[in-house]
Amino acid sequence: MPSRYTCDGDNISPPLQFSNIPAEAKSLVLIMDDPDAIKPAGKIWDHWIIFNINPETANIPEGTNPKAILGKNTRGKNAYGGPCPPDAQHRYFFKLYALDIMLNLQEGATKAEVE
Repeated sequence: MPSRYTCDGDNISPPLQFSNIPAEAKSLVLIMDDPDAIKPAGKIWDHWIIFNINPETANIPEGTNPKAILGKNTRGKNAYGGPCPPDAQHRYFFKLYALDIMLNLQEGATKAEVE
């Protein structure tokens, strides 16, 4: 991950592009997490959770959130939280889900609630 998108840089979200969204999708969910940063409680570190994204969204420009609802990351913020690993190299996964519903959740929902 380029340092621009980490705590060592500007800590802004990277640009993302989406394609092949199913026509029947009613909303999208984006989750960015780090399976290499297992917290003491044994949970994966969540950097960015966004749900109820319009399925016609084709991209998210650098440093922005789409018009959607932000979930709570592991730092307890409803925002993008850039990587800041204290030890070794980590992997970061951006997972995009196409749903056939809109989620009935409030801002600040956790990844577990979204899933």
